[in-house]
Amino acid sequence: MNHSLYPFVFDPIFKDRIWGGQKLKTVFQKNIPNDLTGESWELSAVPGDISVVSNGAMIGVSLQQLIEEQPENLLGTKVHQHFGLQFPLLFKLIDAREDLSIQVHPNDELAQKHHQSFGKTEMWYVMQADPGSRLIVGFKNPSSAQEYKDHLAQQTLLSILDEKQVTEGDVFFLDTGTIHAIGAGIMIAEIQQTSDITYRIYDWDRVDAQGNSRELHIDLALEAMNYEVVDAKRPYSKTKDTANKVAHCPYFATNYLSLEQGCTRTHDGQSFRVYMGVEGTFSIRYEGQEFAFSAGQTVLVPACITHFELLGNGAVLEVFVP
Repeated sequence: MNHSLYPFVFDPIFKDRIWGGQKLKTVFQKNIPNDLTGESWELSAVPGDISVVSNGAMIGVSLQQLIEEQPENLLGTKVHQHFGLQFPLLFKLIDAREDLSIQVHPNDELAQKHHQSFGKTEMWYVMQADPGSRLIVGFKNPSSAQEYKDHLAQQTLLSILDEKQVTEGDVFFLDTGTIHAIGAGIMIAEIQQTSDITYRIYDWDRVDAQGNSRELHIDLALEAMNYEVVDAKRPYSKTKDTANKVAHCPYFATNYLSLEQGCTRTHDGQSFRVYMGVEGTFSIRYEGQEFAFSAGQTVLVPACITHFELLGNGAVLEVFVP
C-alpha cells in the first residue's frame, strides 16, 4: 500500500448559470461566489476545470498530478489500463432555481466524431426538491425526427415530452440521446462521464443580462436523439449498512449506502471509489486513521486503499468503474 495517498476532497469549482441559485450555500454551506451559482463541480478532470485537493498533506495538488505520479494506485489497475491518465468520471452538485434548458447529450461515437471527447451518459440523485417540482425525461410516446422538428417549429415541444414529479432520493439514469431538463426547485447530485458536451434544444426564450440568448444546437441534437420512450427512473432498496445497487452501466456503477452501524468495504484495486454524501455525516476509517465528512461533500478513495470501514449516521452514493 502507498501511504502517501488518502481519501481526498477537492475545492469545489463553481459555475455561474442563468438558472442557478443559492441552495449550495443554504443547504451545504458551500462558499458560493454569487446568487446565480448553478453547479459545483466536486471532482473533475475536464480540461480547464481540473480539481485541486483541499484536505490533508496534499492540499493544492491537482487531480491530474496525482494521476500522473501514481496512476495505478490512484485510478486502479483496470481503469488505468482502459483510460490511461484520464479520469473517466465527473461529479457535480446542481442547484436549479429555474428550469434548465431542454437538451440532449451525444454517445461516445458522436462525441468522438464531433468533439474528440467522451459521450455523456449520466445519472441524477435528487438531493432536495421543492413541492411540485419535476423533471423532463424523454418522450411521452414514441416520436420521430419529423414530429420533433414540427413541434419545435410550432413551439409545442413540451406537449410531447414526459414530465416526472420528483421527491428527495429519486434516481434517474439518462442514457445518451435522452431528451431531458432539470426542473426548477430541484438540487441534484450528478454522476457522468468526463464530458462537458450538451446540445441545447430549447431555453425557454431566456436572455442574459446583456439581452443575449444562449446558443442552441438543433442540428447536432437531431443526430443524437433517441425518439423512443425511455424508462429512466431507477428504483432501489435502502437496506441499512449494505451496498444497495442503484444504477450500473459500462461507464460507472452506483450503490446507495444508508449508514447506521457502519460496514466494511473491500475491493480488488481495479478502480477508485468515490463517495458522495447525500445525507447526514460519514467517515472512512482504515489503518487506524479516520477521515470525517458530511452531506454535500464528495470523497475520492484511491484504488490502492482496498479495505476500509464506512461509518456514520447518514447516506452516501458509492461510485466506481465496473
